[in-house]
Amino acid sequence: MPATYEPIATTTLSTAASSITFSSIPSTYTDLRVVFVGTGTTSVGLKARFNGDTGTNYSYTELFGNGTGVFSGRGTSLNYFSLDPQRNLSTTIPIMNTLDVFSYAGSTNKTTLVTQSDDENGVGVILNMAHLWRSTSAINEISLLVFSSTITAGSIATLYGIKNA
Repeated sequence: MPATYEPIATTTLSTAASSITFSSIPSTYTDLRVVFVGTGTTSVGLKARFNGDTGTNYSYTELFGNGTGVFSGRGTSLNYFSLDPQRNLSTTIPIMNTLDVFSYAGSTNKTTLVTQSDDENGVGVILNMAHLWRSTSAINEISLLVFSSTITAGSIATLYGIKNA
């Protein structure tokens, strides 16, 4: 059966903010997708947390290419998901991140896939990351945040529920 995307919530920032949070996420979908398009007030990284968990329960593996090179990396025992460890939110050029969360309401550790694409003054950038959140709790809150800066006004984040994936 084909997947069906249903928008659950959209946030468009009218003023700069340090985070965007989707809470009270219903458990009626098989998977979730968050789409972010925006910039930052300074060049800082975009991060995510589930259910307000600030423990060192997050890890990732990444592949990154920017037209001049290809890179890989990983991080473990973090207190957040980095959505762009090789890149930061630009102050002028919007980036697009997607965060896919699989079996978010299940009772096993949660895996995600992040895809980012943006234009770096004529040089394309692509990033793919796999994450693991070491928790068996159902996800009912997703926060996108930056540290020591803000996400600019006009940035948009949308949470989609996916049925029958």
